[in-house]
Amino acid sequence: QVQLVQSGGGLVQPGGSLRLSCVASGFVFRYFAMSWYRQAPGKERELVATIDDAGGSTNYADSVKGRFTISRDNAKNVVFLQMDSLKPEDTAVYYCTRWGVPDLWGQGAQVTVSS
Repeated sequence: QVQLVQSGGGLVQPGGSLRLSCVASGFVFRYFAMSWYRQAPGKERELVATIDDAGGSTNYADSVKGRFTISRDNAKNVVFLQMDSLKPEDTAVYYCTRWGVPDLWGQGAQVTVSS
């Protein structure tokens, strides 16, 4: 069973923090770069962050740079997204995915930032 299973998400106040997790199974996780995307209602899916296979290189969307951190633990087959200084505009469904074929996505996690 090739899959990505997400956990985390929820409701947080502006300025708060949240950590998303994505656990991989059924493939050699350490061979793949991983990304987090998000999609807010009525908006296009946005690439949020990417990390290379070994965890040595990361890239972020300008909208989250300095606030979000992507990381991975290849021994545990998990990729994380640490979200700090959250803003209402971060509200979206967040998805993890691997860079490669076939297409593979997590089930999504709702993140709501509201007072």
